[in-house]
Amino acid sequence: MSVVKPVRGTHDLIGEESRRHQHVIQVAKKVTSLYGFEEWTTPVFEETTVFARSLGETSDVVSKEMYCFEDRGGDSLTLRPEGTAGICRALVTNGLTQSLPQKAFYAGPMFRYERPQKGRYRQFHQIGAELLGTSTPFADAEMIAMGYHILRELGIADDVVLELNTLGDVASRKAWREALISYFQAFQSKLSEDSRNRLEKNPLRILDSKAPEDRALLANAPALKEHMTPEAQNFWDQLRVALDQFNIPYKVNPYIVRGLDYYSHTVFEFVTTKLGAQGTVLAGGRYEGLVEEMGGPAVPSIGWAAGIERLALLLEQSPKASVPIVIIPLSDDVHQVAFSTLQDLRYHGIYADIAYKGNLRKQMERANKLNAPLALLIGEEEAQRQVVQVKDLISGEQAEVALTDLVAHCNMKLAK
Repeated sequence: MSVVKPVRGTHDLIGEESRRHQHVIQVAKKVTSLYGFEEWTTPVFEETTVFARSLGETSDVVSKEMYCFEDRGGDSLTLRPEGTAGICRALVTNGLTQSLPQKAFYAGPMFRYERPQKGRYRQFHQIGAELLGTSTPFADAEMIAMGYHILRELGIADDVVLELNTLGDVASRKAWREALISYFQAFQSKLSEDSRNRLEKNPLRILDSKAPEDRALLANAPALKEHMTPEAQNFWDQLRVALDQFNIPYKVNPYIVRGLDYYSHTVFEFVTTKLGAQGTVLAGGRYEGLVEEMGGPAVPSIGWAAGIERLALLLEQSPKASVPIVIIPLSDDVHQVAFSTLQDLRYHGIYADIAYKGNLRKQMERANKLNAPLALLIGEEEAQRQVVQVKDLISGEQAEVALTDLVAHCNMKLAK
């Protein structure tokens, strides 16, 4: 019988990889809580319209990458390809648009049918944050600062560069969009097939194209700064002042875009050179109109998301695995005392394990293999006198400890 393999583009999180994954989530939860964010958990699948509306029918995600299926009731459902749409839907359906702003943090799996590569999978995992109901550039700066804070706590801030851009307000973007269409139409025959398809519906996406024939045309393409309204320019100026006040280093990259209609003003990416060509590890921007797409009111918002797998790859060191205290019963007759002692340690928050069988040598070998700092030896005499022999496996010292004092003694030894 052949071995059953995981589906292409998926992977198991076990051992060190799992510890790295969980470390990223735990650090993100800790940092975002300092900024007043609470965790929201939305379903891993939604009605297809949730993502088709939010991402746009012409986007690559909707047209090429979404995992859609029809359930037994005939409804079209989709595994979530990103987290923002579900958060905005949850804001509306839970009646939270009346109590803004809302600060949401999320972590979990996302699904996209794309070519697997280093740090990218078809089932991948993200952390993300959405600040819903604010329209000030200082909120944008704080969101970026929070993302930077997470990267710093993970020890990878020195490995990334913050790239920043503005998409202006609606009026700025409309004028810029018309100028881009006019410019690229003159070179339509030289554009890639994807960019020709985007030209009328989504010309901003051409600026983000990786196709060489498209990149060659970008140097002379119309720039947003030529079409910025005074209000949009003021927002952009205030954002950069605020980032300077937060002491967040950045560089302006005019080619960062979010080609969807609801993005406005701030867009940004934290980029590394350590993961190959696809170097973005945390990215986001300001958006408007998305909550309205879910049936709610106009709610200006800003958010970002980061790939957990990619962040985990950048960690300098793997989080250490927890090590247990190991209880070694020296005969079957002491199992009752051994098991009650084991559970008492656990109830008091101490990681403990037990060597079930084998002679003393094999049981000690097991304790050493687990890197246990302490071994608790219980024989028939110890069980009768309600004591254990505590052997320090690092120093080799051994002491007799009453069961009533065992928790305090173990905590004292582990604290050293």
